[in-house]
Amino acid sequence: QGKMFALFTTKEDTARVNLKCDPFHAQELRSIFDCVVPGYHMNKKHWNTLILDDSIPKNVVEDMIDQSYDLVFSKLTKKEKEKVLSS
Repeated sequence: QGKMFALFTTKEDTARVNLKCDPFHAQELRSIFDCVVPGYHMNKKHWNTLILDDSIPKNVVEDMIDQSYDLVFSKLTKKEKEKVLSS
């Protein structure tokens, strides 16, 4: 069973990425940035779609990616975590 923390796609020549997010923080990001919308084809409570149109600071995007990874990694079993860390 695979897990994912990011899903990339393009639409109308604009790159987009779906990222997992804490539900409260997800709403907060959507209210601050127009390029952050509810997760396309995902659970909209836990996922945001980030439209990569250069309207959001790079460090914010990097933080969102890190948080998404951390949320998914934290839910892995001990064995799954060890496998990820050893590769």
